[in-house]
Amino acid sequence: MIGLANSQNYYLYTQPCDMRKGFDGLCGVVISHMRRDPADGAVYVFINRRRDRVKMLVWETGGFMLYYKRLEQGTLEMPEHPEGQAHLRINLEVLSLMIQGILLSKIVRKKRYKRA
Repeated sequence: MIGLANSQNYYLYTQPCDMRKGFDGLCGVVISHMRRDPADGAVYVFINRRRDRVKMLVWETGGFMLYYKRLEQGTLEMPEHPEGQAHLRINLEVLSLMIQGILLSKIVRKKRYKRA
């Protein structure tokens, strides 16, 4: 199935990534820098230095899927994260807001039920 879902885990690589990397290169980043298994079903998100391109690597039944977006104008905003942290767990909502160009620091979230 092609698509992204709320039920998936999303991990953002916090360092700038070389967008020339393909499936094997990005799998290498996931294994060596993020210390995770690229075939675990999670979505791995990579952003370039200029923050105008994003790649997402995800394992689906039978193989890897690679999503790639290039912004024609503007940049992607990175969520706040501790200095030196290799990756950050985000959700589909934050990823969508990043790609749409909405400032993450200006968002006000109302209280919602969260299962313990």
